Amino acid sequence: MIDPVSGEHADDRSPRGPSTTRLPLLPPGSLSDEQRTVYEALTGGPRTAGRTPPVNLADESGRLHGPFNAMLYSPSVGLPLQDLGAALRFRTAFTKREREIATLVVAAHVRSDYEWYAHERIGRRAGLGDDEMDALREGRAPMLADVRERVVYEATRQLVTEDDLGDAVFTEAAATLGRTALVELVTLVGYYKALALQLRVFRVGVPDGEAPPRWPAAEDGDD
Repeated sequence: MIDPVSGEHADDRSPRGPSTTRLPLLPPGSLSDEQRTVYEALTGGPRTAGRTPPVNLADESGRLHGPFNAMLYSPSVGLPLQDLGAALRFRTAFTKREREIATLVVAAHVRSDYEWYAHERIGRRAGLGDDEMDALREGRAPMLADVRERVVYEATRQLVTEDDLGDAVFTEAAATLGRTALVELVTLVGYYKALALQLRVFRVGVPDGEAPPRWPAAEDGDD
């Protein structure tokens, strides 16, 4: 099967972690003033506020995991990018479950190891169960009792597969979620697809010692 972000055959890709990244992990002591501003926004912002976060943003030496290390390399882009991510996670009209359903649909569609690794943990804390997680990872519709959650799933699924919303899904999403939330949903999908592309290009996988997600095998005819 062709990877929708990289265009590579999924079978040709091997698990990657920090040790194989194309962008060396930057130690906190090596950062410029501009990079330090981005670093402090990431590590001192809402992602780490309150109780112990479900995902560590940094390793034991303070080097950032996942997409966050790349944000340090271009502070003029990294600072607004991290702020957009914080806005989408903490300042939208979605419930935590709705937000994570949408994010996990994106992660599964593009088969982004790190995005799934991080947001599976965030999603479980938001209340997503094993059956829901399995369905989302395998590209199946989860059994969702909540109408808004079903609409979030269907709209996100169409956005990632078609890069558009048909009239029927758009009308239903606008009526159920509201126009404000629909703008936020489209932006969320674009944001996490952009991060997935960065993670692919810079060869960023799950942190060392963590297992990558088990993606379903490619079906005949999907290549």
